[in-house]
Amino acid sequence: MEKYVAIYVRRSVSDRDKGNNSLSIDSQKADCMKQLKKGEKYRLYCDDGKSGKDIAHRPEFQRMMDDAKAGLISRIVVKKYDRFSRNLREYLNVTDVLDRYGVSVISLTEPFNTETKEGRLMRNNLLNFAEFERETIAGRVADAYGTRAAETGFYQGGKVYYGYIPERRTVNGKTGSVLVPSDRADVVRTAYTLYKNPDISLSNVLSYFIQNGIEVNIDPKKNMDRSHLSQILKSPLYVRADKEVYQYFVSKGYRIIDDVEAFDGVHGCFRHKQADGINYIKIGYHEGLVDAETWLMVQDKKSRNSKFRNNGNARNSWLTGLAKCSHCHYALALIYSWNASRTKRWRYYDCSGAYKANGCIQKRLQTRPDDVESLVFAAMKKRLEELTIAKTEKREPDAAAESIKAEIIRIDGEIRKLMDKIADADATLFRYIQDRVNELHERKSALELECQSKARKHKEIDTAPLADPMSRWDTLSTEEKHTLAATMINVVYVSDKDGISIDFSI
Repeated sequence: MEKYVAIYVRRSVSDRDKGNNSLSIDSQKADCMKQLKKGEKYRLYCDDGKSGKDIAHRPEFQRMMDDAKAGLISRIVVKKYDRFSRNLREYLNVTDVLDRYGVSVISLTEPFNTETKEGRLMRNNLLNFAEFERETIAGRVADAYGTRAAETGFYQGGKVYYGYIPERRTVNGKTGSVLVPSDRADVVRTAYTLYKNPDISLSNVLSYFIQNGIEVNIDPKKNMDRSHLSQILKSPLYVRADKEVYQYFVSKGYRIIDDVEAFDGVHGCFRHKQADGINYIKIGYHEGLVDAETWLMVQDKKSRNSKFRNNGNARNSWLTGLAKCSHCHYALALIYSWNASRTKRWRYYDCSGAYKANGCIQKRLQTRPDDVESLVFAAMKKRLEELTIAKTEKREPDAAAESIKAEIIRIDGEIRKLMDKIADADATLFRYIQDRVNELHERKSALELECQSKARKHKEIDTAPLADPMSRWDTLSTEEKHTLAATMINVVYVSDKDGISIDFSI
């Protein structure tokens, strides 16, 4: 099939109104035809009265590109590159696509003849500069977004948050978008209230909404599913963040922009990601929808559920996934031994860490799984009794915790004083202040973790949902026992030498 030369001409309405004869259709065609060899076939593609702002709304240009892709065109002749597009980057991108089709482009006015190696070199250099410009602009936009997100509690746009709508407001002399509760806010509140119950699943929550005729659509074409609901239930956006929530974020390793005083039990939080991938928390100007206690209960439950999903099949032992070697902290696997007639079976623990490089010091444990289960069950009963008694007793102030809080306040005061001196500091003093502030921040983080740990230990636990199944322990299935154990326990460490150690989550 013999190929032909394409001549592309375009004139916008503004060119025609200005009476620019050099850009008339006939003038462009005549100039382009001078590039044809004697007897060479050509086809004219003409977009008269079409703007050059983009290529999507020009039918003849699109037809020319289709013909080029089909292998009908050898080269394209255009009077000026702006006949292709007023955007140089778009012109360069189009010629790059045509290159892949084996079609060269000749501009009569600019040195963009891609038939020659010099023209291709210039085009490629310009493409590289255009790509550099795009990346630079994208970087600036990302930096600007990150700066605004860290400096203000305004909604930065983009993702639409369920239960809120943005509203323009002025806060602290600056105007921006603040999230305000929408008509779906009650759906979020109800979801948290239901899900904090240990016996309620994500599916149960969605079923409740359906049975009560409550619309929970994400958009007009998509209903909320378990994945969407799960994301809502772990978002810090909805919590009325107080000091305990602050301590929770510290324990999770988040960078926190605001001081602890900003966690006032009213406002929600934004979770953003820095360029280095580290997540940070910023108090927003919007009010949270869910109280801190409910939100933290849901986070604790989701954390345990996440652990439970990775625990594997619990049909053979209700401690599957919870029992680990105290030496290497790898999981303990159940293995079985039979007598000669295979009428009696014994269970043993094998340490999976023994099969790793530089394996564990022990492979087969002498401590029997039956004994571990009996001891852990007894410890669970005792733990539940202690929690029940603690709820009825008046708790005395924790002197150690109060001392830690006082030290945190003192450190905050020293940091503020040092920051006030930065403006007048020379280079040497500036470095000293910087090092000292970093040292104080590390000390403060360690104290906050310790304070958070103490607060968790003294936090009242609702023991009612645990008491009933514990009283019916012998009637529970292995899976039910496992679920109950995973609710109360983080891990059970087992060792022939050191015995059994239980890390309770409540």
